[in-house]
Amino acid sequence: MRMQGRVVLITGAAAGIGRATAERFAAEGAAVALADIDDAAGRAVCATLGGAARFERLDVTDASAVQAWVDGVLAHHQRIDVLINNAGIVRDGQLVRYRDGAVAGVLSEPDFDRVVSVNLKGTFLCARAVAPAMIRQRAGVILNAASVVGLDGNFGQTNYVASKAGVIGMTRVWARELGRHGVRVNAVAPGFTATEMVQQMPEKVLQGMTARTPLGRIGQPRDIANAYLFLASDEAAFITGATLRVDGGLVVGT
Repeated sequence: MRMQGRVVLITGAAAGIGRATAERFAAEGAAVALADIDDAAGRAVCATLGGAARFERLDVTDASAVQAWVDGVLAHHQRIDVLINNAGIVRDGQLVRYRDGAVAGVLSEPDFDRVVSVNLKGTFLCARAVAPAMIRQRAGVILNAASVVGLDGNFGQTNYVASKAGVIGMTRVWARELGRHGVRVNAVAPGFTATEMVQQMPEKVLQGMTARTPLGRIGQPRDIANAYLFLASDEAAFITGATLRVDGGLVVGT
């Protein structure tokens, strides 16, 4: 019960890694405040976790909505111990697709803007909203969802890679700014993970992912949830500004 008595906020909690993280922290005794854009799925997850769980529909790109969510959690619990910035999306596409001597397509500006807005700006807004409470408490943990592609790059993911590289950079900045107040900030960088989105990919693609992973399998959402749990716990009390790869030794191809 490493999280007994602690209040943990999790965005993107309705499915995949977010759901596994909510389940893991609730099992460790945390009071979990869940948020997601998918209202029905989020409420269904919340219902399975019992009375210590609360859910609110939230668009993490909406600053006023984020602040209202955080204020509501504070009004109910009087503290916030952990924020897990898990919400994220993909809108993949090559910068320019060139075929038969002509431009066949480009990564659209709306797709670039939307991914950066959710993955990067959303992380910023949520962290900014919880930081004052953590500073007043002289304690707190902020954990951000990065990705191995934010470290290594990946074909066809200009927008996603830019957003995750930005998250890694912000993590380092916040670790420096907030450490003096007793607040730790770290990131987790998953490799290929068997979320609902990944499992819908063609079998040939999944086999290719597995082949590039030395441990011989793709990750499970619980693998990432366990990393979040460790970094949120007192066992990681001297870890801040780090980006922890949880990728099975993945080698990202070209």
